[in-house]
Amino acid sequence: MSQLEKVSPAVRKETKNITIYTAVGTAGMLMVFFLLHRIYPEKVPFDFTVVSAGLLGALVAVLNFFLMGLAVQKVASTSDEQLARGYMKASYSRRMLMQMLWAVLAICLPCFHFAAGLIPLLFPSLGIKIIGTLKGIGVIHHS
Repeated sequence: MSQLEKVSPAVRKETKNITIYTAVGTAGMLMVFFLLHRIYPEKVPFDFTVVSAGLLGALVAVLNFFLMGLAVQKVASTSDEQLARGYMKASYSRRMLMQMLWAVLAICLPCFHFAAGLIPLLFPSLGIKIIGTLKGIGVIHHS
């Protein structure tokens, strides 16, 4: 059995949802960059630095969520509370380090537009909140 086959259906489903939220958010962000570039071409770029930073930022955001899901899955399968706590703490630290490393690269390297690289990190959380609110007010039904 491969590592990917060991991923629980719940982690797969939620990662798919997060990927959709992040893709929609990133596409919207790129559209805003494009429109702002058309209005203020000298102030707002729309080039490879924007697109590549947006796509890589989205990848980091989805990867962060997926790795969190794997950690929760592993913790749920153990009965040792101390071991589970340690594993979650280590997972959190590694994921935060990954995001901070991406943020530093997005800010410091001229091949990336810093805002386009950082904004996608917000889309998973924003998507969860929007969908939760829509479900809460009955606009979307629970699935």
